[in-house]
Amino acid sequence: MPRTKTAARATEQDAALARQIGGRLREARQRAGLTQQQLAGERYTKAYISALETGIARPSMVALNYLSDRLNLAPSHFLDEPTPAWTRLEVDMQLAAGDWDAAADGYARLLDDVIDDQARAEVLRGRAEALVRLDRGRDAVTAAAEAARTFASLGRVSDEALARYWLAYGLYLSDAEADARSMLHGLLERVRAGLKVEPEFEMRLLMALAAVESRSGNYTESLAHLEAARGMADDLDDRRRAMFLYNLAISYRETGDVEAAIRAGTHGLALLRAAGAGFESAQIENDLAMAYLATGDVARAEALAEEARAEFERAGDDRYLSAVLDTEAQVALARGEVAAAVDLARRARIMADATANRGVVLTAMLTEARALRAAGDPDAAEACYRDAAGLAREGRVGSRIREVLREWAGLRAEAGDHRGAYELTNEALAVN
Repeated sequence: MPRTKTAARATEQDAALARQIGGRLREARQRAGLTQQQLAGERYTKAYISALETGIARPSMVALNYLSDRLNLAPSHFLDEPTPAWTRLEVDMQLAAGDWDAAADGYARLLDDVIDDQARAEVLRGRAEALVRLDRGRDAVTAAAEAARTFASLGRVSDEALARYWLAYGLYLSDAEADARSMLHGLLERVRAGLKVEPEFEMRLLMALAAVESRSGNYTESLAHLEAARGMADDLDDRRRAMFLYNLAISYRETGDVEAAIRAGTHGLALLRAAGAGFESAQIENDLAMAYLATGDVARAEALAEEARAEFERAGDDRYLSAVLDTEAQVALARGEVAAAVDLARRARIMADATANRGVVLTAMLTEARALRAAGDPDAAEACYRDAAGLAREGRVGSRIREVLREWAGLRAEAGDHRGAYELTNEALAVN
């Protein structure tokens, strides 16, 4: 019997619906952190879930109700006509692909549409993550806080916890380390008490706490968190394992174990280079340059910094480039090239200031002060240390305040101002 046009349309519609359900099912499963086997449970098979996700098969209402319940979603989520949720999949893919600007803009556009509370909270959480990746901490805090409140009101505790993770990250970027630390510790306690969020969430919390403690100058605590996370990193893919090793290398270097920092950083760099991750490789190269500089291997430090600078220049990322310029200033100072060190440190400070990179602004000030001191210009070095001390006090990071004040006291002692040196030393000793 010849197939009628009406039957053909019905078949096309069935196929389109199967693809729609499959795409939304895959998206929901991945957001829930489940494998196909885990979603299948004891009732279905991994092969059946795969067939559904690829649109080869269409679920019965019995199957759809079962799977919806396991994903904590209404069956209508998979059956409704295309809406902003379908567009949202595209934005989620931009986020997953690392196109942070496009993802942040896409989520902002989705918020203009009329969507229910749950969808709005999910969009806000995605936007918070994109904003964090763009170092827009204050904007991320606003989005993540609303998402967390909404998820809490809906009783979606796992989603609330993930939103609070990005809220803590935004607070960290906004220099509110104490609030970020408190929130992360609270989340860690909930996870260890049995809260299920997504795979590797506990490890992410430990790494975030390590970053907070490192910025606060609590390097031993930072390293302890990373060591606790080390065993959880074995199952990560190469890129994420490499970034874990990068954070571990930073903590090793800051606690003074330079050899361990070089081992961890070199391993991470090899993994990233094999994955073709040039930008992330450059981050590790710059940190490794600082580690090699601490060992006195100036040539190796210079080569690594040069490679990192080339990558950040290609990417047009001035925020990271400012850190490399400061590293190159320190290399120049180690070579005794004080004029070049002063110039590079000033360029690093200007670029870091323009990109709101307060950490590099401070380190560049210190590098410039050291170079001016080595050049025999104590007055200019004094002014530089004064600016650095002011910035360090604003940041309220005890270790950095003490570092600046002690160096400044040394400069004053060299100039014969022993009273001034005594006052600065006392202030450094009083810093918590």
